[in-house]
Amino acid sequence: MKAIIIGSTKHLFFAACYACLGIAVALLVTGIHFLNARPDLSLWHTTELKNEFRYNTKLDNFSDYIALENKLFAEVDEKVLNKVSVTDASPVNRYVKHSLSDPARWSHNWNRTFEWPKANAPYGVLLLHGMSDSPYAMSNVAAHFKGKAHVLGLRLPGHGTIPSGLTSLYWQDLAAAVNLATAHMKQELKGKPLFVIGFSTGAAIALNHELELINQEKAPDYAGMIFMSPAIGLAPIAAAARWQSWIGRLLDLDKLQWNSIQMEYDPFKYTSFAVNAGDVVYQLALRNQSLLSGLTPSQRGQIPSILSFQSVVDATVSSAAVVNLLYQVLPENGHELVLFDMNRTVINSKLMADDPLPALLPTSSDKIQYRGTLIENINSETTQVQAREFGLIPREKSITEVESLSLHWPQGVYSLSHVAVPFAEDDGLYGNISNEKSTRIQIGAAASRGERGVYSVPASEMLRQKWNPFFPYMLTRIDQYYARHMPNKVQ
Repeated sequence: MKAIIIGSTKHLFFAACYACLGIAVALLVTGIHFLNARPDLSLWHTTELKNEFRYNTKLDNFSDYIALENKLFAEVDEKVLNKVSVTDASPVNRYVKHSLSDPARWSHNWNRTFEWPKANAPYGVLLLHGMSDSPYAMSNVAAHFKGKAHVLGLRLPGHGTIPSGLTSLYWQDLAAAVNLATAHMKQELKGKPLFVIGFSTGAAIALNHELELINQEKAPDYAGMIFMSPAIGLAPIAAAARWQSWIGRLLDLDKLQWNSIQMEYDPFKYTSFAVNAGDVVYQLALRNQSLLSGLTPSQRGQIPSILSFQSVVDATVSSAAVVNLLYQVLPENGHELVLFDMNRTVINSKLMADDPLPALLPTSSDKIQYRGTLIENINSETTQVQAREFGLIPREKSITEVESLSLHWPQGVYSLSHVAVPFAEDDGLYGNISNEKSTRIQIGAAASRGERGVYSVPASEMLRQKWNPFFPYMLTRIDQYYARHMPNKVQ
């Protein structure tokens, strides 16, 4: 009898295992079929560029980087722009010459590295954009410093050209380019302070630059760091990115190399997103977390002062990671964190599915060693905002615990987004500007309404907030930060 029971149990166990395996295979096949049934890949998804910078590219200086970039864009013209087929000739395709999305319609090609020198500049600013972006992402901030400092907006490898540039990218490629740009700026500044401003992945690579130096017992390069929507941590699902990419290569299914395949209507940002790009950010974040955890308290004290601007809701990076994996592990050294809350009117608060704010604010038991500021509604009856301080409040007469600001949430906007932080309301591409006679695409105000499923552009993308109504406050805080952290001898 015992043998019969044991035998039956084994049969049931194996049957369950086979059933689970069958379900897993069925789900995998269904998932692969779904991903491979997306729109066909275009020339800009499949073309390989030979003149892109890699971490093992042998260059002597930053001038060589610019020379290589010139060859790269000539290669894009030859392999893509001059070969676009009639079927791709859309009036809003960035790779179609003279289209509304043609970058050439702008007076400056923001897809490329730009440098604005200033004679006897008191300081320098290195600007680093995010993943799938271009130097245009830093253009609004750059304009604020033009004529005040030596400004360099770096085009990171894989960006500003065609989306396929992200399919074979490594975070070490980004780091190597930042090393070249930093060395160039330090040489130009001749001992004057160099600050870095990074958006998203640009912030992560700037942080990595300093952590690697400190880990090697070398002095940091930057006098201070300013981050916008920094990629400190990502959702756990990001860990699966390399598996999707691996399956695609194994089965020779190129579409599996892409998280999204979209019309390229944005002149300065890829709308198609390579799976590898997500993995690059994920691996970079892991590297930074490993470096941070391995530093001694004394070494952490060498990390230059960081000022960060972060929306409490962010669908791209983890807002909680900015607090818990960065600011909570930094010792007191003039670090500052500005959080942009949601628009908490009565109706918006009732519609909120999950409130992210409580997890970001310190509790009574937390040891806060940074200055925190929350930009929030004055109350639920108004869209006007105030700046409420928490954590370490600098002992300055101009700083009060709660300061009413002459800024409001715009009508119909319930929160910022990851991409909105570095752009002002009057930005010509992403801002709140609508001009029917414009000869260029305007993305920020293009929230068309109608039946769902009609446009090829997802409604979630069209309705995503593209500009920051609190941009003036952000610039004010940046100016205060520079004044506070500039060496006395150059102020």
